[in-house]
Amino acid sequence: MYLSLVGLTRGGAMTEFQEKLRQQHEESLHRELEALLSTANHADAQSSRKDFQGFQKLFHRFLQVKGPSVEWSKINRPPEQSVQPYEKIKAKGLPADISTCLSKLAVVKLNGGLGTSMGCKGPKSLISVRNENTFLDLTVQQIEHLNKTFNTDVPLVLMNSFNTDDDTKKILQKYKHHRVNIHTFNQSRYPRINKESLLPIAKNMAVNGENAEAWYPPGHGDIYSSFSNSGLLDKLITEGKEYIFVSNIDNLGATVDLFILHHLMSQPADKRCEFIMEVTDKTRADVKGGTLIQYDDHLRLLEIAQVPKAHVDEFKSVTKFKIFNTNNLWISLPAIRRLQDKNALDMEIIVNPKTLEGGLNVIQLETAVGAAIKSFSNAMGVNVPRSRFLPVKTSSDLLLVMSNLYSLDAGSLTMSKRREFPTTPHVKLGSSFTKVQEFLSRFDNIPDMLELDHLTVSGDVTFGKNVSLKGTVIIIANHGDRIDIPAGAMLENKIVSGNLRILDH
Repeated sequence: MYLSLVGLTRGGAMTEFQEKLRQQHEESLHRELEALLSTANHADAQSSRKDFQGFQKLFHRFLQVKGPSVEWSKINRPPEQSVQPYEKIKAKGLPADISTCLSKLAVVKLNGGLGTSMGCKGPKSLISVRNENTFLDLTVQQIEHLNKTFNTDVPLVLMNSFNTDDDTKKILQKYKHHRVNIHTFNQSRYPRINKESLLPIAKNMAVNGENAEAWYPPGHGDIYSSFSNSGLLDKLITEGKEYIFVSNIDNLGATVDLFILHHLMSQPADKRCEFIMEVTDKTRADVKGGTLIQYDDHLRLLEIAQVPKAHVDEFKSVTKFKIFNTNNLWISLPAIRRLQDKNALDMEIIVNPKTLEGGLNVIQLETAVGAAIKSFSNAMGVNVPRSRFLPVKTSSDLLLVMSNLYSLDAGSLTMSKRREFPTTPHVKLGSSFTKVQEFLSRFDNIPDMLELDHLTVSGDVTFGKNVSLKGTVIIIANHGDRIDIPAGAMLENKIVSGNLRILDH
């Protein structure tokens, strides 16, 4: 039925048939959602009803969409003035009263993700990344340092999901005596739908047992409605906050930038910029990242999922699309309120197909927070240094941030001044390093990587103490072999393969 609905032609009779089919799908979905709500207690039913209203809007739009969301021929590069170089914004300097600007800011971290891809249970933000500090520890330290340095009160807001909320709240107790006010709100909980019937697979409102795979958090584009529904949006506006700085909690480069904040605050009232997206120059490693384009006279985020198959290679090229979205965003709170009230936030739907453990094919309907850029006035991009994009998605990323390439100061990581090149080494660790616990067990301590350009490690490999890696190093242990890099070894532009065991005697 899913295929028949989406694949129909646009003829008159067919359109009428299509319309009936669409209504039928929406009515069936509504009935199923009401039946699910009847299994919840009163308080849960109240909040879930709001979630379901959001889901039904998304579902309605999903059924309306015909063909790709962009016409390739209408895509243009953004005009020069709409993506400013960071150096130009920094050249303005800072006012004497930067604390006045800070008093109008709140920091929002997207904290809905689990650490499962790195072999951890619970919220990803609770993984230790540096000197026993978790992502959350580092975030709290950064904001506390800001508040102490400028005698201000920038609050931290965490957007949790139903997957991360309980564990995160337990941990927040430990920050009670830190100089930072922490608020949380939950993003929505949406039902996964069967790809064929387009109906929810959940049997009731529980999130465990047979229902564990029935629900999902619908991407970070949900921030606008869930922030508003939680009451926190109005609370912050009442407290005089004007902007939020939004970023992923696993991006260790996403600290509050005073120059960008000052730029926002210094705009004339009638030309206030309501949305800044931080972008940075694309490298070969970033070819799948979303990019900014000009489309129908608006700045717009173009994600790889929206690109017609025939143009994917063009999208990935570093020459045509030179920048990508870091997901560090500065957004006006009054503008969010206005657009929410008018129901005027327009974000493309991302259809995310999944296959569950039992083999069932389901669909998740999601949106991206940056996709709303086209709905805001005077939106712009700022081309920031690469150092503001330091995500930790894999153990390869973790190795970099744990190494002497970076120094840690007040929760912020900065590239070591002792490194001659400002670029980050390219690190590829094999499947034996995927899980954090296993990764840690393979290093007696983290090697010296100050002069490293490229590291590839594959197979059963361990590193002794005080190993030094320079230039291009490739270490490959074939299946059944093991390589122990001895303590104190210095590998420079070396390929190590075969079998190397060092045994105590």
